[in-house]
Amino acid sequence: MLWAIIIGLIVGALAKLIMPGKDPGGIIVTILIGIAGSLIATFLGRALGWYREGQGAGFIMSLLGAILLLWIYRLVLARRART
Repeated sequence: MLWAIIIGLIVGALAKLIMPGKDPGGIIVTILIGIAGSLIATFLGRALGWYREGQGAGFIMSLLGAILLLWIYRLVLARRART
């Protein structure tokens, strides 16, 4: 669990570095985005047959999952700001 938090922090921070912008939340949100991105990448990888049961997503796929999640997060926040 501690390893997932550390990887989540790194992946979340890299996702925010690749997609700079103003995001609410601090380090906790960054960790959660990284962990959720890794989970999304693992789920999609297994659904597409890239990973076997029990295998997790690699670092790059976790990063791509976190970037996708950050993009969706910003879309939702932008839509809320307009209404």
